[in-house]
Amino acid sequence: MYSLVAGFLVCVGLLSGCSSGHDSTTQLIVTGSTTILPIAEQAAEGYQKANPGTSVLVSGQGSSAGIEAVMTGTSEIGSSSRDLKPEEEGKGLVDTPIAFDGIAVIVNPSNPISGLTVEQLRAIFSGEVSNWKQLGGEDRDIDLVNRDEASGTREAFKKIVMTDDAKFDRSAVVLPGTGQVRDVVARAPGAIGYISVGFVAPRFGSLPVKALPVDGVEPTKATVTSKKYPIARTLHFFTKGEPTGLTAKFIEYVLSDKVQQGVVVDAGFVPVSDRDGR
Repeated sequence: MYSLVAGFLVCVGLLSGCSSGHDSTTQLIVTGSTTILPIAEQAAEGYQKANPGTSVLVSGQGSSAGIEAVMTGTSEIGSSSRDLKPEEEGKGLVDTPIAFDGIAVIVNPSNPISGLTVEQLRAIFSGEVSNWKQLGGEDRDIDLVNRDEASGTREAFKKIVMTDDAKFDRSAVVLPGTGQVRDVVARAPGAIGYISVGFVAPRFGSLPVKALPVDGVEPTKATVTSKKYPIARTLHFFTKGEPTGLTAKFIEYVLSDKVQQGVVVDAGFVPVSDRDGR
C-alpha cells in the first residue's frame, strides 16, 4: 500500500498529473500494474542515480490503465501483470517480459484450511461454495475478496482458475489494490483473496496472512520458477513499437543482472533468466 501511495505522490508532485508533452529524451513515464510497482519504483530510483539529469516517473493505476496509457501515448511504458486481451492485440504494442510471478491464494491465519485445489477455488469464487464447512473447515461463511476489473492480477486469476465459463460471484468485496486485499484478509477470519506471491510476507508493519498450497503445491519462488505452481503469470513492459532512446535504456537496465537478481528477487518475483534456465 505504501508503494502504491508513494508512486502516485511521485507522479503528482513531479509531473502535475502525468500528462503528455514532456521531453521523452530526459523524462520517462511508466504507468500500470500495482504488482509491478515495487520493481518499477526501485529501478527508477537506481537508474536516475546512475544517470543524472534523467527522470523516470512511476505510477500504479492498474494493468489496464497502463496498457491504455501506452496505446494513447501518455506513457512510454505500460506495465502489466496480465497478457493483452484480444481487443488490445494488433495495436502495435511490443511486449518485453521483465519477471515471472505466482498468484498466492490467501486466507486469515486463523483459518484451519491447509490447502485447496483449482476446482475448489473455482467453486469458491463463483459462489457455488459459500461456507468453509463445505471444504472441511469451520462452520463459517466464506467472505470473498476480489480485485477490480482494471487489475491484471484479477485477469490472470480469471484466465487460470475461472475456466469453463465460470463467473465471479458478484457478492464479493471488490478492491483496487494488492495492499487492500491483503489487509482485509489479514483482519477477517472468514476471508479469502489472492495476491502476488511477492506480497505474502508482512511489510511496513502489516498483519500476517496465510498462503495456501494449490493442488498440493506451495506458492514459492522455487515452484513458480519450476512451473509446478499452477497459478503463475508473466509480468510485462509494453511499449508502442520497439523501444528506443531513454525507453530502451531503462528497459535494458531493468533486465540487467543488477535489477533482476537484486530488485526482482528482493520483491519476491522470479527473474526472466531464472525461468528460461539461463
